[in-house]
Amino acid sequence: MSGLLFVVSAASGTGKTSLVKALLERVSNLHVSVSHTTRGQRPGELNGVHYHFTSKDDFLGQVNEGGFIEYAEVFGNYYGTSQATVREQLAKGHDVLLEIDWQGAEQVRKLFPESKQIFILPPTQFDLRQRLSNRGTDSVEVIEHRLSCAVEDMQQYVNFDYIIINDDFNKALHELEAVVNANRLTLAQQANRHKDLIQKLITPQS
Repeated sequence: MSGLLFVVSAASGTGKTSLVKALLERVSNLHVSVSHTTRGQRPGELNGVHYHFTSKDDFLGQVNEGGFIEYAEVFGNYYGTSQATVREQLAKGHDVLLEIDWQGAEQVRKLFPESKQIFILPPTQFDLRQRLSNRGTDSVEVIEHRLSCAVEDMQQYVNFDYIIINDDFNKALHELEAVVNANRLTLAQQANRHKDLIQKLITPQS
């Protein structure tokens, strides 16, 4: 039996990480793939839990061998999702969730066209600006630049299977959970998961 692969993407400040964290507390048999990165390990981070920390040479070697489903360079550091790990989890019947940007989601679609891709949107640009401002760590110029980048990112919504508007957090969480559950209840999934039961049900009793 093969598990389902879910991809959740959003522009910065949309609340994607909070939604995914809450989803994992509500849904069983849903695993988040731990990314590989070349950036340094920060205090409190555990190797294999927060990230798989690796050298740049090892990372690029895995890239050349096709070891990543998706990867990207962010501010001089590389991040990537192990193809072997995800395929192993799916083969065991576990559902896997990837929390990545739209560029990563595009790479995933090429290798896993059957993946279920979800894009999170804010209710308005004003709300997004407020969320970016509330972090209290960036200047006005940085916030405006991030908002401009976010607007460009949000234009990618057309390439996803599902759109969720994160206006009310609990409502958005319920909708995200509904997407997962609905895909688990398709004919293909249920017929595979319960094949013995279904066979007994449809076999005439002598």
